[in-house]
Amino acid sequence: MKRAALFACAVLTACGTPQEQCISYNTRDLRVVDRLIAEVEGNLDRGYAIETVTLTREFWTYCRPGPAVEGQPSRPERCLVDREYEVERPKAIDLAAEAQKLEGLRQKRAELAQKAKVVIDQCKAKYPE
Repeated sequence: MKRAALFACAVLTACGTPQEQCISYNTRDLRVVDRLIAEVEGNLDRGYAIETVTLTREFWTYCRPGPAVEGQPSRPERCLVDREYEVERPKAIDLAAEAQKLEGLRQKRAELAQKAKVVIDQCKAKYPE
């Protein structure tokens, strides 16, 4: 699922104008910090974090048929196959540490926003629409 999201982002980025591509490429860190801020704020609002855990379960499925016996068609065989799936679980957090993390992320966001403003102006000058 993560691969599909990354592929979709790559396709959408490739379709933008040169100005949009320039802005998107140079503000990636700002978007990441924004997502982290939203996640930490959600954790503080709930009082706990949500972690995604990958588990494995065995499923019966049909496999390739075995070798054919002379005069008889080969029959499909059943076999066990491992399949991974993800579940979300609550996770205890240190609320004080989480609040401190949020403050640090907000400071970093302010720094990145200042840098992004300069880069956005440069991209607009280099690739006017």
